[in-house]
Amino acid sequence: MSATPPARPTEGEGGGGALPGLIAVVGATGTGKSELSLAVAERLAARGGFAEVVNADAMQLYRGMDIGTAKLPPEERRGVPHHLLDVLDVTDEASVAAYQPAARAAIDDIVGRGGTAILVGGSGLYVSSVVFDFRFPARDEAVRARLEAELESGGVRVLYDRLKAIDPQAAASIGQFNGRRLVRALEVVELTGEPVSGTLPDEPVLWRPAAIVRLGVLRERLVERLDARVERIWAAGLVDEVAGLVPRGLRDGVTASRAIGYAQALAQHDGTMTEADAIAEAQALTRRYARRQVSWFKRYPNALDVDVLDAEALGAAAAALTAP
Repeated sequence: MSATPPARPTEGEGGGGALPGLIAVVGATGTGKSELSLAVAERLAARGGFAEVVNADAMQLYRGMDIGTAKLPPEERRGVPHHLLDVLDVTDEASVAAYQPAARAAIDDIVGRGGTAILVGGSGLYVSSVVFDFRFPARDEAVRARLEAELESGGVRVLYDRLKAIDPQAAASIGQFNGRRLVRALEVVELTGEPVSGTLPDEPVLWRPAAIVRLGVLRERLVERLDARVERIWAAGLVDEVAGLVPRGLRDGVTASRAIGYAQALAQHDGTMTEADAIAEAQALTRRYARRQVSWFKRYPNALDVDVLDAEALGAAAAALTAP
């Protein structure tokens, strides 16, 4: 992949013009999204502007989940303000429906002060809910309770197979391990009579003018990076981090306890999984998740594609995103 000048929409239309107030930096896990966002922010600061980062990684919303999410510590943020980090307890349920208005409010505030908001993350549904004109289908507590009971009694595979038969695109995106999202997808199908994948149109409309940069790397190299990343977070003390989160209610967290890496580290902490098996399972799940991320972000139109292993391309992307 190489960097070419990105589409830079202006107010009202999708054509060229002045740099929009929103830049989205997206891509699979381990593709260097945070580094590029800081490089862009520093370039804007150097010419008298400013930028602030808005987190779009669902697991980085949680306080205390730092090592396993590769959350940048404050001292490594180079003075760039970051929003929507550490806003949930591990017992809270992360919800894209709650995240969307909070992220959009942060972006509106940054742009309203004359700055550039940089939305950074790999949680595809969270990014899409902010960047595009994304509206959430209705909810029905009774339908959801019934589906959750089915999940509890029949297991996640039953719901996955049902969704796959109805909406294979949504099933492929969610995967067969995320019971919570499978319940929500089936709830939407039941309430609307339409596939849940239809909530993001084939040609999505931007919520507000935005430039999107999509970071990627050849699959073989990405697998190497992902496996090494999992080994690094274990070496950095993920199991100790999990041990510290257990008294804070990690086991009771609907979302946090199931996060890739954290679920395996918790099993190792409990003695039900060896370290080698925990790492191997986390690596396999991370690779699977990255494939879904790549597939999700492929749908984004007019994005600037950049090979993260090409330093020249990364520099050109940062320059293009900050050109006056």
